Amino acid sequence: MPLHHAVLALLTEGPNHGYELKGSFEQAIGPQWGGLNIGHLYQILDRLVRDGYVTRSQIQQSDRPDKTRYTLTEAGAAEVRQWATTAWVRSGGFRDELFLKLFGATALGPAALAELVADQRQTYLSELAGLTRQRRAHTGDPLVALLIDAAIAHTKADLELIESAERRLAPQAGTGGAAGARAAEARAVDEEREERGA
Repeated sequence: MPLHHAVLALLTEGPNHGYELKGSFEQAIGPQWGGLNIGHLYQILDRLVRDGYVTRSQIQQSDRPDKTRYTLTEAGAAEVRQWATTAWVRSGGFRDELFLKLFGATALGPAALAELVADQRQTYLSELAGLTRQRRAHTGDPLVALLIDAAIAHTKADLELIESAERRLAPQAGTGGAAGARAAEARAVDEEREERGA
């Protein structure tokens, strides 16, 4: 994920220090993104300095260790403008563990598929309830509210998908799935060979 571009965007507001950047990021993006690891942030800042997008300077403090202040360069401002104004394109498919779980449950048969679907449905309903509470708590911050709205929309789409999964996959699960069907074929061939050999 392009966190380095988000850090550049934070620095468009003016020079700042690592921990202040961490706090600004978490406040701006809200609880749906999750916390920003400070060690990772400093790795990003080191890379941005190396690439010429940010400069680093030391601020002396009499009662504490010196602070490092990061400032956006002209190259950094151009880079963040290019990134922020260009459409995002998905770089890979939809690699979601849910589809691997559906594959596994389908291979195990109809009962396993039904169990997964019921459990996943309940998980999504619980997520929607939590997101709705978060949305009410963040009405005053448009960016955070937008991110929560996106999470709600994604979760509703996931719920629709899981609602149709059992119906769509049931015919395949009835045979134990494609993997199960291949295994059954292999067993039948083995049994036939054994009968011929007897």
